[in-house]
Amino acid sequence: MARVVSVCLPTWPTDRLRRQAGDAAPPAELPLVLAGRVGNRRVLTAVDEAAQALELRAGMPVSTAQALVPGLAVESSDPAADAASLERLALWLLQRFSPVVAVDPPDGIVIDSTGTDHLHGGEAAMLEALVGRLVMSGLSARAAVADTWGAAHALARHAASPTCLAAPGSTEAVLAPLPLEALRLSPNISASLRDLGFASIGDLIGQPRAPLTRRFGPELCCRLDQALGALAEPIAPVRPAELIEIRRSFAEPIAARETIARYIGKLVVPLCERLEASGLGARRLDLICHRIDNDRQIVRIGLARPARDPRHLTRLLCEKIETIAPGLGIEIMTLSAILTEPLLPKQAPSSLLEEPAPDLAGLIDTLANRVGAHAIYRFAPVASDVPERSVRRIPALAEETGAGWPGHWPRPSRLLPRSEPIETMALLPDHPPAWFSWRGIRRHVRRADGPERIFGEWWKRDAEMIAVRDYFRVEDDAGERYWIFRAGDGEDSATGSHRWFLHGVFG
Repeated sequence: MARVVSVCLPTWPTDRLRRQAGDAAPPAELPLVLAGRVGNRRVLTAVDEAAQALELRAGMPVSTAQALVPGLAVESSDPAADAASLERLALWLLQRFSPVVAVDPPDGIVIDSTGTDHLHGGEAAMLEALVGRLVMSGLSARAAVADTWGAAHALARHAASPTCLAAPGSTEAVLAPLPLEALRLSPNISASLRDLGFASIGDLIGQPRAPLTRRFGPELCCRLDQALGALAEPIAPVRPAELIEIRRSFAEPIAARETIARYIGKLVVPLCERLEASGLGARRLDLICHRIDNDRQIVRIGLARPARDPRHLTRLLCEKIETIAPGLGIEIMTLSAILTEPLLPKQAPSSLLEEPAPDLAGLIDTLANRVGAHAIYRFAPVASDVPERSVRRIPALAEETGAGWPGHWPRPSRLLPRSEPIETMALLPDHPPAWFSWRGIRRHVRRADGPERIFGEWWKRDAEMIAVRDYFRVEDDAGERYWIFRAGDGEDSATGSHRWFLHGVFG
């Protein structure tokens, strides 16, 4: 079943202007409005959230707005710049979320997420990441996912807060309570429907179509059928001018796994040739299979570093064939290098001078495309003595920068996400515990080493000015080793609570 994401940017023109102005933009707490001409009248065309809180609305005369809010900042609207920036935003989302992204003017973007949500941890996580990235970029955003473009568009603008996820097959149920305006109808049609007593989409569902068409024309029933999925609404994706793409049409539809694999190989070879001619390597590839029923099957693979080896790319794509549902057959296959980086030839190291380092890129690519790139990482050191702050996650093949690994006492192979409280008995201030109870199991301590005292980082928080921890490595009767600590120095209660915690387990 197809799944579509609709992104609503309710204050897109003012958000774009603030981002473009940078530090010169008005403070966020001050209202900002844009004005343009409609005939001979100068009216507000866009208002930000602060202006909306002052009851300013698009379509209001500028003179009225200035009378209501003295000193109001009014800027000239630029619809062409808004449209161009919206297309650039769609291209940015194209590289990060799905290969089928289109502009939904004047303030939206539509994404065909069929078969791509698993790359982001599911639909809920995908919506959260999508809205989170936009908000962090300074944009107000809402997003919804549904079975159709019309349903997702309606939910994003009338139900999302800030996200809304409609379960597959629930289109009619989620649309029923929404207002008529959610169907993308012209204002005069919505007003006429309300005069007849229709208040929500649910009032229209099930009504005879012929009288509605005779009275309101084809637009009403067309929009209703598109929202319910009875009428197709294709998404024409944006494509960057420099996109490297190979397309192949078939005289007869293909469906067999072996045939799909063979043609993937035939698409990869010319794609790699074009990448090599441009001095580029692919970091992300999209394979789009167009079925004869107008459905799309999408395969996306990512690479840890730029690559253009046909065998490697073909193998990664063929591993995803099982996710393709060919249906009655595939008539067009398109392979796009959606994200590329410069890749210059370099000489391989000579085995006479040095032992060549193993290339793990192929293994990492295979694992990342199976379980997700977020699940493949390694640790890098951070200049901090506090254990939970001393490491960070970096991509598996990223180069380490900054601080090296400090020369601490041995650290546990498994550090708990949060230190867990334990019950214990120990002589203060410097003796290790004789026993401790963790997760309901009491363990007797046979050997212990410590304490290793770690001081708080006073330059980060005032509360850590005199805070300390005393860490011990302990071994129980079963030979298992743990890393435990006491909060405080064992004498002064101002240095910590003097409670005991388990922070890690040695391998």
